[in-house]
Amino acid sequence: MSLLFTPRAVGPLTLKNRIVVAPMCQYSAVDGVPQPWHAQHIGRLALSGAGLVVLEATGVEAAGRISWADTGLWNDVQEAAFARLIRDLRTYSDTPVGIQLAHAGRKASTNPPWIERGGPAPADKAWETFSASAQPFKPDWQAPTALDAAGMDRVVAAFADAARRADRAGFDLIELHAAHGYLLNQFLSPLSNARTDDYGGALENRMRFPLRVAQALRDAWPRTKALGVRFNGSDWTEGGITVEEAQAFGAALHAMGYDYLHLSSGGNVATARIPGDQLNYQVAFAEAVKAAAPQANVMAVGMIVTPQQAEALVAEGRADLIALARAVLDDPNWAHHAAVALGEPEALPVQYQRAGTELWPGYATAHAAGR
Repeated sequence: MSLLFTPRAVGPLTLKNRIVVAPMCQYSAVDGVPQPWHAQHIGRLALSGAGLVVLEATGVEAAGRISWADTGLWNDVQEAAFARLIRDLRTYSDTPVGIQLAHAGRKASTNPPWIERGGPAPADKAWETFSASAQPFKPDWQAPTALDAAGMDRVVAAFADAARRADRAGFDLIELHAAHGYLLNQFLSPLSNARTDDYGGALENRMRFPLRVAQALRDAWPRTKALGVRFNGSDWTEGGITVEEAQAFGAALHAMGYDYLHLSSGGNVATARIPGDQLNYQVAFAEAVKAAAPQANVMAVGMIVTPQQAEALVAEGRADLIALARAVLDDPNWAHHAAVALGEPEALPVQYQRAGTELWPGYATAHAAGR
């Protein structure tokens, strides 16, 4: 029996397998409102055979979006659009669907990546950015405003409000985004946090604001639904977040009642050298956090490509859940194909079963050709 295809309890939610479709920004929203593109994107992934699908990083306030084309969840129009998306999705899929709530901090106010390589937005689309300290992400980017007490209170309240909106919209899960150099990561990392008050310096202080946000989210989100968090195991730069600090942060979140810990890395330093072309390049961070919080559900991500690779990570106890991103963009049926490769039922939707192993003679030929 494949361990990748065994169920896993994630708080009150039971996933049918250990495969998670990670959040992937689509940069296709209008004023934070998801569009038909989002409906087809998420709808297709909800038929992928994965145990869980998580929507893209969604700004909890207008200033928290990465780009002017990001989704948001701070007003009624956005909430209604997400509710409609989930309501329609439930007519054809029972796959649990989550949303990643985020604030981009100093990395906000950009173009989508295919417009001028995602650099700063033009003046007519730009806005004030915020961070732990007034240090720009790159020398030619605008310097952010260091959050004061009122600003931190505003952001905490925005996360809590977005959580209540996500609940009303019908999401099954929230993932708190504390990775990839966005606002919470900016507070956590000594490379972007130069504060001298209670929110800077020692790890306990650098964790203070992210844990305030995490607690507000935990208080606002129903205990009957699952709650997870994504955070960095490394900045890939000397003087940045250490594995030991990631272990401490993960243990604190687990004790707070977070149902899974999703380990990623990088994004906080523009000049970092990240070995993103190497298989399993982030798995060691998941292993380390699992060792520090053995009762936690820990999710690994990053250049996990083949079914056998994912199966081995679970079977060896290196991670409890496996997140995929580009692999499922390349092959939205990745989980169905992985099931076949690992000797499990393919479990295609009935409308697609005639293209499966039992009814389509061309299946073996197509997959021998690399599809």
